[in-house]
Amino acid sequence: MVDNIWAPWRYRYISMVDNDEDGCVFCREDEFFVARSELCSIRLNKFPYNNGHLLIMPNRHISDISDLSEDEQVELFGFIISAKNVLKKVLSPDGFNIGLNLGRVAGAGIDRHLHFHIVPRWNGDTNFMPVLADTKVISQSLYELRDILKEEFRKEGLSTDYI
Repeated sequence: MVDNIWAPWRYRYISMVDNDEDGCVFCREDEFFVARSELCSIRLNKFPYNNGHLLIMPNRHISDISDLSEDEQVELFGFIISAKNVLKKVLSPDGFNIGLNLGRVAGAGIDRHLHFHIVPRWNGDTNFMPVLADTKVISQSLYELRDILKEEFRKEGLSTDYI
């Protein structure tokens, strides 16, 4: 028997991607960036699986990890570690899902701009709401969390200004 993971709240986001004539949704919507350098960025996921769900990405529009430069590889992995450390400090999760979906068939809702996901997890963070009511409860405003995370990334020495 196969269990399904339902995330119907993401459909609106995913369905916009192929119809996006205004450019990359990640780059166009700069209000959720929490750290950025010349090579890479960290932003809140606008439609998170859990509170604190971050996306870490190169600034260049590439769709495969094979296309990353050596400098991008080093910085991207450093950003993943920094993001995990900041989330641990700010939100105190019990664990993390950290991953990458390469290609639409592999689950990449936005497959033209490579990005890693970091999803904080807590014991018992799955409850009846998504199962019975097609509703995911996120207990903190994205804007409130963005401001808290930006301050922590500043303390880590990362730029929080949009470049």
